[in-house]
Amino acid sequence: MSANNNESVLIQEVIGMAGMLQMRRSRGAASGFLLVLLGLWGALIPFIGPYFNYAYTPATTWTYTTARLWLEVLPGAAVFLGGVLLIIATGRHVALFGALLAAAGGAWFALGPILSPLWNNHVPMGGSPVGSTVFIRIMEQIGFFTALGVVIVFVAAAALGRIASVASGIREIEEIPEDTVAADTVPADTVPVQTVRGEEETRPVHTRLLPRRKTEDTTQTIG
Repeated sequence: MSANNNESVLIQEVIGMAGMLQMRRSRGAASGFLLVLLGLWGALIPFIGPYFNYAYTPATTWTYTTARLWLEVLPGAAVFLGGVLLIIATGRHVALFGALLAAAGGAWFALGPILSPLWNNHVPMGGSPVGSTVFIRIMEQIGFFTALGVVIVFVAAAALGRIASVASGIREIEEIPEDTVAADTVPADTVPVQTVRGEEETRPVHTRLLPRRKTEDTTQTIG
């Protein structure tokens, strides 16, 4: 009986752990869709921004540079992938990874240009805004890097909080006493011996099993 109880508890624990990893897809869909859009913006704006005079140097369309690869394309791809994972994820671990990946990409958008002089001979990578007024240059700075990164981190953190707060839906496991008799077992000293008739259904009646008695032969022989 103890072995059966332990096995039952183990099965319930496995089911509980599996349930904790499951989540509804709608939990991260909205945040994932927004992160996909922000990732596309961050990765493509350096190439298409010059079309409407919103750019960093070099202010030419579809011009590839190493700075754009490290500071915009790669973090944008990370945010895009994190958003896709949030949209399609049905398991909590996949959604958590997507949110963390997007948050890392957003943090790199905000910090990359600041840290780039550390490996670029003390020269900031990414170029400089080409706006004709101070206001436009500020908008380019926050739209390419600073504000974009902050918004991405905020959305990813919100998604992370929603995912982490998902209830598993599994009740707490209660310990089963060792002397508890399972519901589907019948004591050894009872067996079905007759049925009750006269109703729509027959019900087995359990009685205590008694030893049989030998019957005497009372048959008389007719000569």
